[in-house]
Parts: sequence; structure tokens; C-alpha cells
Amino acid sequence: MTAADDDARENPPVVVEVVRGAPTEEELAAAIVVVSEEYAREVAGATAPEDAVRSRWELHARGLRQPLNRAAGWNGFTG
Repeated sequence: MTAADDDARENPPVVVEVVRGAPTEEELAAAIVVVSEEYAREVAGATAPEDAVRSRWELHARGLRQPLNRAAGWNGFTG
């Protein structure tokens, strides 16, 4: 692998479609930088750390059941 391959994998090319107006190259570059940085920040905050280890309890235990419906009465008979 070359350095260009590594760079392309880390920074994929950005495709922009302008649907209205005529922005200059500087305006497009600024918009791409802002959106790319915000996307990278969101991805970093949304991913779980790789070292998250689940305990044996978490792997084995069932989820908590729903609370009892007290309004239903005994065996659904409300009377």
C-alpha cells in the first residue's frame, strides 16, 4: 500500500451538488470543511469505545420485564 491509498481510505473524496445559487470555490471549501468537521465530531461521539467489556451478568441476564398493570385487576377481571 502506498501513502496515497492510506490517505484515500482515511479521507474519502467529497462530492458536493449545488442545487441553488452560485457559490465561489472558497465558499464551497469552507462549507465542506465545516460539514466534514461536524460529521467527524458526531461520528466520534456516537461510536462506543472498543474496550467496552460486558460482564457475565450482562451477557446472561434477561432484560427487565414490563411493570405489572395494576388497573387490570386479578386475572384481568375488574369486576
